[in-house]
Amino acid sequence: MKKIIILIAVVFAACKQTPKEKNIETEAVEEIQVNIESEWISLFDGTSLKNWRGYLAEDIYPEWTIENGVMVFTPSNEGGKNIITKEKYTNFVLSLEWMVPEAGNSGIFWSVHEDEKYTEAYQTGPEIQVLDNEKHPDSKVANGTHKAGSLYDMIGYPDKFINPAGEWNLCVLEINHETNQGKVIMNGKEAITFPVHGTEWDNMVANSKFKDWEGFGKYQTGHIGLQDHGDKVWYRNIKIKEL
Repeated sequence: MKKIIILIAVVFAACKQTPKEKNIETEAVEEIQVNIESEWISLFDGTSLKNWRGYLAEDIYPEWTIENGVMVFTPSNEGGKNIITKEKYTNFVLSLEWMVPEAGNSGIFWSVHEDEKYTEAYQTGPEIQVLDNEKHPDSKVANGTHKAGSLYDMIGYPDKFINPAGEWNLCVLEINHETNQGKVIMNGKEAITFPVHGTEWDNMVANSKFKDWEGFGKYQTGHIGLQDHGDKVWYRNIKIKEL
C-alpha cells in the first residue's frame, strides 16, 4: 500500500518537473522502495535452497528437497542431516512456517557455532521445538518444556496455541542481544520471552539438560539451523530481518 501511494505522488509531481528534477525524485522513491523491501531477507522462497547447506558440509544434504514450493526433509538411515544458513546472525527476527506429520519432531536452532568438535548443531544452538504435541512422547515430559514452540528444555509454550499435525504453524522468533531478550510467538498468539545472555541465561542453562555441555548457548553470533530428528518435516516462507 505504501508503494502505491508513493508512486502515484511521483507521477503527479513529475508532470510539473523538468526531466532532471523528475529523475532525482524517481531515484529517491526507488531508494525508499528498496529500503522497505530489504527489511526482510528471504531464506527460502519456495524455489531454491541456495541460502542453506549441511552442518559441517559444503552442500545441502540430499534429504532436503523442494516439493510444490515447500522445503521438505525426508529422513534417511544415516541421521544427523541438520542444515544451517550460509550466513551468520546476531540480532534478528526469524519468521517461518512448519508442519509435521503425526508424531513428528524437528527443531529450529539459532547461534549455531560450526566446529568439528561439535558433531551436531544442537550442541551449541538453542532450539525452538517443532513437534506434534498430541502424539509425540516428548510433549508429555520435562514440565511441558519439550512442547512445540518451547525454548527446548527451558521454557514451555502453551500448547493450546499450536496447530495439530498436518497443519501449518507460524513461528516468529526474535533474538536481540542489545536488549537481552528472546521472544517466541506461535500463530500470532501469546509470546514467551527469555534472556539470551548473562546471569539469567546461564542459570536457565544450568537448570536444563544442557548444564554440562561445553559450547551450548555460548555464542551470540551463529547460524540458523533446521533439525534432522528422524521424522519428515515441512518448512515454507522462511525469512529473516536483522535488528
